[in-house]
Amino acid sequence: MYISQSCNPLAQVFYRPIDAAIRWCNLMAYETQILEVAWRSPTMLRSAFPQWPCLYANTEKIFDAIRHGELPYGCLGIQVAIGTRVECTQVTIRHTDLKLWMSRFHPEQKPAFLFDQPLNQNGTISIGTYLALQADRDALQLQVRSTETAYQQLLSELEAVGLEKENIEHLIKINGKVSDRSEATYLHIIGAMLSLLLGHSPSGKPHSVFRSQAAIVDALTAHYDKLPGISKRNLDEKFAAAKRSLSER
Repeated sequence: MYISQSCNPLAQVFYRPIDAAIRWCNLMAYETQILEVAWRSPTMLRSAFPQWPCLYANTEKIFDAIRHGELPYGCLGIQVAIGTRVECTQVTIRHTDLKLWMSRFHPEQKPAFLFDQPLNQNGTISIGTYLALQADRDALQLQVRSTETAYQQLLSELEAVGLEKENIEHLIKINGKVSDRSEATYLHIIGAMLSLLLGHSPSGKPHSVFRSQAAIVDALTAHYDKLPGISKRNLDEKFAAAKRSLSER
């Protein structure tokens, strides 16, 4: 046997903002008349129906909630991401999303198309109410699972950042500034090699083909110019420091 209370005759799976506003204002008796005006020019609602100021006001409340990310919406019944541009005449809102938004931002409002009477004459919950509550529960469970997934991802990212920080600190400790003693040793080695390359044997024979420091610098920059630190200016500075380190022994 058909149960008249098993569904809400005003409820739909989704609504256009004007559809929801008509139901919100309890103006279903004038739906056809209102929709004709809304289809031609939604901005004319206020001037066309001054006797129903809530019609325009409630329509604007819904659009305002959409613009500010408070109310999920779709295009012709298909959900889209918040921020997606949709023609105003094609914007739709799911029943469950509209009900959640109404409960949160307008808790004093209980329009019949969204909120069934919780109990029937026998004091039991109606099938329509049960199905609506079940749909709300399912939607909330999806939101909870999505939030949990995002939370776990955030924890993983924070953990990765922490490990990266530890690695960087470890590298800094390992590759920290060279000590004065180590730097002096390096300069002695460079100075000795430079002196050897530019020196002569006891018989006067050159130790290398290089006749000057400039020739060594030119050869190094020609062969290793892509290595960090191999530049004429830097080599001149290091060679000068190396010579000083030998003279100060």
